[in-house]
Amino acid sequence: MYGMFKKVNARERIVGWYHTGPKLHKNDIAINELMKRYCPNSVLVIIDVKPKDLGLPTEAYISVEEVHDDGTPTSKTFEHVTSEIGAEEAEEVGVEHLLRDIKDTTVGTLSQRITNQVHGLKGLNSKLLDIRSYLEKVATGKLPINHQIIYQLQDVFNLLPDVNLQEFVKAFYLKTNDQMLVVYLASLIRSVVALHNLINNKIANRDAEKKEGQEKEDSKKERKDDKEKEKSDAKKEEKKEKK
Repeated sequence: MYGMFKKVNARERIVGWYHTGPKLHKNDIAINELMKRYCPNSVLVIIDVKPKDLGLPTEAYISVEEVHDDGTPTSKTFEHVTSEIGAEEAEEVGVEHLLRDIKDTTVGTLSQRITNQVHGLKGLNSKLLDIRSYLEKVATGKLPINHQIIYQLQDVFNLLPDVNLQEFVKAFYLKTNDQMLVVYLASLIRSVVALHNLINNKIANRDAEKKEGQEKEDSKKERKDDKEKEKSDAKKEEKKEKK
């Protein structure tokens, strides 16, 4: 199979293997060792075919030797690596055309931005729940402690602002008030524009009613003039017949 692949796709290079997980399994280490016969630095990619959160539905891992603190022999485990999804120029053009066809034109830009922010917050909440679950399992002894993960979590906490600081609270309130002022002005402008359109509609309806009434009066007057003209013509004909 490897030889057939090289014959068909000579320019492509195998970098690893994948499965649809959606999580790691116990036999992944054994399969990865088998793949190393054809690819020494094999990469395992787990693809979530039914993603529930916003983001890439893929996770990439490489096999590493894990050293235990208790002096026990090392063991094989997977380490997460960053990954991205790319495409050739022809594929990108095809995807763009498909997105144009399936894009909902009735949805505005603002609602789309809000939807994207909601999806992003859901994804963040999912990641925070995963971190909480990991820390709880480490605290109960179900999982061994990983100092690298703990260091990264500590860096995250160090980057968090001090919400009890007076300067932060003041700046937060100022920013919130500025945003609320923009929302308030937008509501006022929307109300003024709606009233303006309502007044214009009333004026247009009044002018249309006046025009319609004037046309009715003109038509009545024309019919009346036609009847009087017919009567006068009839009288003239009678006089001619008498003569």
